[in-house]
Amino acid sequence: MKKFLNAVRLFFSETDKLLLISSVLTSVFGLLMVYSATRCTLKEGELFSRDFIIMLIAVTLGIAVCLCISYFNYEVFTRFWIPIGILCLLSLLLLFPFGTGPQERPDVHTWLDFKVFSIQPSEFVKIGFIITFGVHLDKLRDKINKPLSILQLGVHAMIPTFLVMETGDMGSALVFLVIAAAMLFAGGVHWGYFLGGAALIGAATPLVWTFVFSSIQKNRFLALIYPDLYPDIIYQQKYGITAIGAGGITGQGLFKGAYTQAGVVPERHNDMIFTVIGEELGFIGCIIALALLFFIAVRILIIGKKSRERSTNLICSGMAAMIIGQVVINVGMCLMLLPVIGITLPFFSAGGSANLGVYIGIGLVLSIYRHNCEQKAVNVRVYDSLKNT
Repeated sequence: MKKFLNAVRLFFSETDKLLLISSVLTSVFGLLMVYSATRCTLKEGELFSRDFIIMLIAVTLGIAVCLCISYFNYEVFTRFWIPIGILCLLSLLLLFPFGTGPQERPDVHTWLDFKVFSIQPSEFVKIGFIITFGVHLDKLRDKINKPLSILQLGVHAMIPTFLVMETGDMGSALVFLVIAAAMLFAGGVHWGYFLGGAALIGAATPLVWTFVFSSIQKNRFLALIYPDLYPDIIYQQKYGITAIGAGGITGQGLFKGAYTQAGVVPERHNDMIFTVIGEELGFIGCIIALALLFFIAVRILIIGKKSRERSTNLICSGMAAMIIGQVVINVGMCLMLLPVIGITLPFFSAGGSANLGVYIGIGLVLSIYRHNCEQKAVNVRVYDSLKNT
């Protein structure tokens, strides 16, 4: 027993407790809000909704997987970056013959249904992409600004982005671009390439609008400009921002939000969870939620800066970009600044794949901290006790 306790003590002494604790606290906050958002759907005798239970299982499993990954050297993943990339590619390709989506969106096939459970591969591919793109950038570090290097990296980034976009998941496709741009910037790519990329995206926009976007996706953009012409499409965002406004500074109280408890806002437990925070906990609750997410992202960047390898610094930059990118897109969507494009708020939105995926990423960052960052010396007595047992 003493040997086990010493081993546990040693394990946690080498773990970045700030990142781990802040992640778990944020998930607890998220679970509380999802429970509130789904209370109105409970049938007589039910204590918890299915969405809450799935999220609770995913968070619990995610924390366990996170700790396991953190124990192993991150080089286990970076060394096998090519097999990881191939596995990610295959998982996305499987969506085309076997993928499913909501009944109201026949153009979407983003989930793999295994009957007992379903997974959304793009949530795990994000982590795989961060690993492969970080290693790829590091391998090209001596010729990073050569046109051929930029072309290789551009193809690397566009393959998952295009495949995810083709499945109908526009939100995740945008997140892939955000991750790639942040990692390219952190990797030292010349600003001229970013200007060129922006110009290319601008030139390609009419083609994407005409040939890539579905009619539903187009209407979601148009609804922001002409809300009166698209009342059914803007309905979710309209009532969502009304709920946020109704919360005021301090909110209407936990479990007391009029719009939330009446079930007025669709997807309030998932993509629109920020509206629940705003209505029931007010402006103060929103600031606390955003501060927690910002702290996690900054802590990841600090770990990356402390790491002794360039690839690990890039991986941490990608993880932070993923979290911040999803926060900006999701909150912008809830505030009617961006169209509804289906993206979760990390640690807060319900969903098994999203929560498990983000904890896999956190585990990778913790592994970098454990095996690649300068740390204070651990109490020698721990080592002595392990040696003598």
